Amino acid sequence: MIVELVAHIAQVQGFTAIALGLIIGFGALGACIGIGIMGSKFLEAAARQPELVPLLQGRMFLLAGLIDAAFLIGVALAMYFAVANPLLSKLAVAAGH
Repeated sequence: MIVELVAHIAQVQGFTAIALGLIIGFGALGACIGIGIMGSKFLEAAARQPELVPLLQGRMFLLAGLIDAAFLIGVALAMYFAVANPLLSKLAVAAGH
């Protein structure tokens, strides 16, 4: 019984570690691609209409902050699962401990 519980805990922790890597990795990849595309479109717009650069620059930095905020929310969620994994408490309740 205890050996099975330890095996299940190890399995949950292993899958959680894989999920954390995927959350952070894909979040970072998406944020980098998003900021890269946004930056290239900003440079294209600035080359076409240089008089709009101050307006576009402010909006670009606002969107860069929002893109980074979405990534940081994913990191916070991943750290929550890394430190206080709610799946482990459900496993202990199911095992009767």
